[in-house]
Amino acid sequence: MILLPLAETEPVRYGVIAVVMRNGKLLVIRRSEHVIAPRTLCFPGGGIEPGETPEQALVREFREELGETIVPLRQIWESVTPWRVHLRWWFGKLVEPFQFVPNEKEVEAVQWLTVGELRSHPDLLASNIPFLEKFGDQLRTCFL
Repeated sequence: MILLPLAETEPVRYGVIAVVMRNGKLLVIRRSEHVIAPRTLCFPGGGIEPGETPEQALVREFREELGETIVPLRQIWESVTPWRVHLRWWFGKLVEPFQFVPNEKEVEAVQWLTVGELRSHPDLLASNIPFLEKFGDQLRTCFL
């Protein structure tokens, strides 16, 4: 399902989002003060570069932001933000063992939060809300 943009124009950028669950909690990052939407909480991810598949972009962005490897499992949703960014949301699995090394230019902190904690967090990035509204209850019972 695609959430249509506010403006009736083509997306200007394309991106991927990693949805990783572990022990009933979602992996989220606090964006650094040096990026767009500074210090907000969101799922890891970023832009798709020319010539990249969404899966390749997910792996690259995850490594760039967190210094770790993710295995894309399946795309679960697509959305277009009001800022005309077309996002592909992917379930992913971490490669064990892992130890996050956040890129301080992009990521201030790494956290594991429950769906409820994330939904109610005042710093949640607005473009993540539709995903949580649509899938939040289902994520509570997900075993990925």
